[in-house]
Amino acid sequence: MVDHQSNNTILITGGAGFIGSNFIPYFLDKNHNIKVVNLDVLTYAGDLGNLKEVEKHPNYTFIKGDICDNLLVKHLFEEYNITGVINFAAESHVDNSINSPRQFIKTNIEGTFNLLENARIFWNGKNNKFHHISTDEVYGSLGENGFFTEESNYQPNSPYSASKASSDFLVRSYYHTYGMTVVTSNCSNNYGPKQHDEKLIPTIIRSAINGIKIPIYGNGKNIRDWLFVNDHCTGINSIYHKGKAGETYLLGGNNEYDNLTIATKICEVLDLKIPKKMGSYKNQIELVEDRLGHDFRYAIDASKVSKELSWKANESFDSGLEKTVDWYLNKYQL
Repeated sequence: MVDHQSNNTILITGGAGFIGSNFIPYFLDKNHNIKVVNLDVLTYAGDLGNLKEVEKHPNYTFIKGDICDNLLVKHLFEEYNITGVINFAAESHVDNSINSPRQFIKTNIEGTFNLLENARIFWNGKNNKFHHISTDEVYGSLGENGFFTEESNYQPNSPYSASKASSDFLVRSYYHTYGMTVVTSNCSNNYGPKQHDEKLIPTIIRSAINGIKIPIYGNGKNIRDWLFVNDHCTGINSIYHKGKAGETYLLGGNNEYDNLTIATKICEVLDLKIPKKMGSYKNQIELVEDRLGHDFRYAIDASKVSKELSWKANESFDSGLEKTVDWYLNKYQL
């Protein structure tokens, strides 16, 4: 087995996005002997401002470019002698996938294929690792009981989750067909600093402090399992270094809350931190027309990664939420 600690340079794609921009500083801090090349096309969801803390790091290089660009990806493997890949790059906002699915198919499927194929050709049978980052949404929707496990059937319900499911299958195929050392991790809903404003928790915070309605889909009872992004980063690091080839690992926070409860909790934090002159931020919560194909519940059983790699989520939801609110209040200079 390759000692990834002694590897020279890994390619991290989508590193200017939410999870990637939290992961890269963590990874550089934990792996002093590994250089990181961050390839990101900087769509609206990518922000180099989230990587200011590492932009001068001697082991860090940023390249602006698209994972679908075959010549560029080929060049990067050769130029930097890439010996590992962690693939965060993805179009990820479900609402956008409903309105304009084409880019999701291109980035999430074709882009993943382009990375895999270039890695396969360049590595030529070497035991280098390709870690694909995915989502629990590929498994569809749960009822009120039960949990997703690594054995759950794929039942994607949106163009976004269908495109991620397709990329997961491509990664799997490169293990079974070519013997490539691949691992896949599927995570539950992440939250924390650096998330794009369009997502649920930033939208609740932003709407509350701007004094406008806080929009919650449907009846507000859709449930998600929330994972603090720093805990996700520790899990990815463990899986990249110790995950077994061909395996999938599910990462969850064991924090199940419906969307109305999330909005209420955030408003209660804001009521304490920056109280309104009159009343509570909770009065701004408003139910709006439901999202098309809105999955009812996601929840993850993370016992496999816990048993095999000794990983667990450490952040309590309340403390993680407070850290998140503080980060956004600072961002909005309040």
